[in-house]
Amino acid sequence: MATPRTAGARGGRWIEHWEPEDERFWESTGRAVARRNLWASIFAEHLGFSVWTIWAVLVLFMTPETGFDYTPEQKFLLVSMVTLVGAVLRVPYTLAVPRFGGRNWTLVSVTVLLVPTALAIVLIQRPETPFWLFLLLAATAGLGGGNFSSSMSNINFFFPERSKGWALGLNAGGGNIGVPSVQLLGLAVIAIFGIAQGWLLAAVYLPLLLVAGWVAWRHMDNLAGARADIGAQVAVAKDRHTWIMSFLYIGTFGSFIGYGFAFGLVLQNQFDRTPLEAAAVTFIGPLLGSLIRPVGGSLADRYGGARITLWNFVAMAAGTGVIIIAALQGSLALFTAGFVVLFLLTGVGNGSTYKMIPTIYSARAEDMVAAGTPRAEATAEAKRLAGALLGLVGAVGALGGVGINLVFRESFAATGSATPAFVAFLVFYAVCIAVTYGVYLRRPRVRAEAASPAAVPADAGPAAEAAPAGPQRP
Repeated sequence: MATPRTAGARGGRWIEHWEPEDERFWESTGRAVARRNLWASIFAEHLGFSVWTIWAVLVLFMTPETGFDYTPEQKFLLVSMVTLVGAVLRVPYTLAVPRFGGRNWTLVSVTVLLVPTALAIVLIQRPETPFWLFLLLAATAGLGGGNFSSSMSNINFFFPERSKGWALGLNAGGGNIGVPSVQLLGLAVIAIFGIAQGWLLAAVYLPLLLVAGWVAWRHMDNLAGARADIGAQVAVAKDRHTWIMSFLYIGTFGSFIGYGFAFGLVLQNQFDRTPLEAAAVTFIGPLLGSLIRPVGGSLADRYGGARITLWNFVAMAAGTGVIIIAALQGSLALFTAGFVVLFLLTGVGNGSTYKMIPTIYSARAEDMVAAGTPRAEATAEAKRLAGALLGLVGAVGALGGVGINLVFRESFAATGSATPAFVAFLVFYAVCIAVTYGVYLRRPRVRAEAASPAAVPADAGPAAEAAPAGPQRP
């Protein structure tokens, strides 16, 4: 049997022979290689998320005491720009892995983050920098947002179908934890060194990025057999379910990343919290929202993805209503508690929404079989299209984070309060409830498409290939 690591014509650490579905190959050599790549990928992706969200913490340091006189609208615009860059880069980053190799692209994508990190160290100490230049340079931190897609795409190629849920779940979770991690570090910097030393937060990541680059160079591999399926991307772009599921994912993951960027700023401007007081609680919501994601997938396995998604949006609408009441009453405790619950619900919704996607195509595979297509061919086509849809939905969903911060910006600009923004979010969640029910639960045929269990991780992320769905469950 061929060794998994061979030097291809392209040179470097390229694996030409990789058959994870072959149990003998997997047990003898494949598992160890795949896990080594997985842990290195988690480390790099975690830092990508941290750099992507670092400005959500650094804006807490940007106060009159440190020389900044930026308005709340300017700060929300700043984090919106960073979020936008990260969301847009998710699609090309997914395609980069088959083109350049997983090891090579991880090495490039993690070391390039030294640029926005170094810029953050400089900018946070220079409040005299023109805002337009500040905005442009800080937006380079959005490079970290694309790492999630390339990391998920790469790990997806390494593992067999029976292990992808475990591997992709770990990879996604390890990356998402980067959001509360950078917020906790920000809290430590403020508490120990004060708000005038915000540059230390970015400085912490410089050596970590160098270590991650070394780990990728030393311990990761490229798979010569990895291929980008452009045809599947084009096919799903023409499917109405692509845009319906993208809309719903904006409501779940878009809410998670948008609130993650905005939480501290909202506390500062709605309740006049100091940087230390805001940083002391901002990490709680993203942390719990990241950890609870597998729960949404498990509930969807048991009760059906569409059903869990529907009731999760109902709960999100109710939680938003509580936040509106808290804002009107000026109750910080109720407002914070409501916000943390909302983060939890975004995590549950992430899992259940992603569980819906492969079952839509599983139901179509059954239609193909009924029409005479061999089952193996129909199943392979369903997995191919579901994987492409997962990638596109992940990219579009991240744009929801941009929308949330822009709505907050307009809300504070017009009224000096976040209350109108939450009213807008309440209306949006109501629309999500109507869409979920009307498309995936009201009619029996469509209910079969989206309500059954499927083996896909709670937040498989871009390019995650779905495993075949189980028996259809109403």
